[in-house]
Amino acid sequence: MYKIVADSSSNIKNSAVVSVPLTVGTDEREFVDNDSFNVHEMVEYLSNYKGRSGSACPASEDWLSAFGDAQYVFCIAITSNLSGSYNSARIAKDEYEETYPDRKVCVIDSLSTAGEMELIAKKIQELIDEGKDFDTICAEIAEYQKKTHLLFCLKSLTNLANNGRVSAAAAKISSILNLRIVGKASDVGTLEMLSKPRGDKNAHIEILSRMKEFGYNGGKVIIGHCLALDAAKSLSELIKSEFANAKIKINECGALCTFYAENGGLLIGYEG
Repeated sequence: MYKIVADSSSNIKNSAVVSVPLTVGTDEREFVDNDSFNVHEMVEYLSNYKGRSGSACPASEDWLSAFGDAQYVFCIAITSNLSGSYNSARIAKDEYEETYPDRKVCVIDSLSTAGEMELIAKKIQELIDEGKDFDTICAEIAEYQKKTHLLFCLKSLTNLANNGRVSAAAAKISSILNLRIVGKASDVGTLEMLSKPRGDKNAHIEILSRMKEFGYNGGKVIIGHCLALDAAKSLSELIKSEFANAKIKINECGALCTFYAENGGLLIGYEG
């Protein structure tokens, strides 16, 4: 009856949520963001690759395939300000509902990625389990999004520089000075830089400070990491030192989030 679908930037590895893969590609090869993705292989390859690289969103046909034959579909996409995934999902929704007039699709622009998308998916499942109807769930999720947030902590800016998100000079200076770039997903789904602490310890202190500034008070946290499990664990421990009952989950990033977060990056979704 109900189905939850999310594009793979959510990093969700849960059989209850169908993942629609994005891709990362160069002039030589392509990495599909699915269960067979190998983060070590892609990071090593890109570290030695000097040509163009980029990402591609799912086609509307990919979303349609994921909808299957569900009567009610909840579809979560990476922020529409950084990807065409949401627009592809909207096209799929229109075609699906035109083909099956008795079925409905709720397409959600997460205005974010990674852990914040997973928090939305978890909330949808909770509301389904509570027996809420489709329209009520759509309305309550829109309200829930007002209290979810995403922070990021980047150790490298190489791929962002290569794709024009930041300047090459800024990327080089950040690396030389051992800076971490702490930022957030803005209210309109763009990347907003906040500060440049030096080293992991200072970055984690800054992250927790920003979380509290934006309303965190011990709610759910999902930390995505790119080959940075120790850093993710250290941040988790810091959060729990102030919020002992916090429910914190640590995920490994998939291909899309690995491409932009890069080696050592953290993506922190949390309830404010």
